[in-house]
Amino acid sequence: MYQKKISMNVIRRLPKYHSYLIELMERGVVKVSSRELSEITGFTASQIRQDLNNFGGFGKQGSGYEVELLFKEISDILGLNMSYKTIIIGAGNLGQAIANYPGFKKYALDIKALFDVNPKLIGMKIHSLDVLDIDTISDYIKDNNIEIAIICTPKEAVKKVARILEKTNIKGIWNFAPVDFTVNADIKVESVNLTDSLFVLSYMISQEEKN
Repeated sequence: MYQKKISMNVIRRLPKYHSYLIELMERGVVKVSSRELSEITGFTASQIRQDLNNFGGFGKQGSGYEVELLFKEISDILGLNMSYKTIIIGAGNLGQAIANYPGFKKYALDIKALFDVNPKLIGMKIHSLDVLDIDTISDYIKDNNIEIAIICTPKEAVKKVARILEKTNIKGIWNFAPVDFTVNADIKVESVNLTDSLFVLSYMISQEEKN
């Protein structure tokens, strides 16, 4: 549907629009202008209009956007009307927390199992999900048409895991480990470095204290 190349900066703003549109619908708001969206998102009205115009006209000048329609369109753009069969690699604290978070199932992730190397964890159930031996992961991905792998392993294991995944038909990797890696271009990778985010917060606080 969307043929033009869209900047990732635009894509990374869409989840914020999506989130605030949910709030507007919960409040019973039917229409919203770019100026009103600007006030609640922090982006300029001009930026919002430019972002949304990348995907076609969702509103009319002077009358604003229909909230429910815009929400559905952004959900479609983000692929949230789909369900992705998902596995978690690493059944430690972070992996278990992700497995237990109900919001992911609401938005596209259908988590099927966890994988680990620890014999004390293999064979257990965590939040009704089986913890399986990582040696079986390639066959499991193939047999169950798994599309996304979430990496929650220690950093020293990440590149080995990435090499295993690269040889499967996985479509995407969501990486929570503090290690960068490359895989073939057919596999999409999104990394979330919690430490980097903490450092940014620390910088903002320290700069405020210096002023």
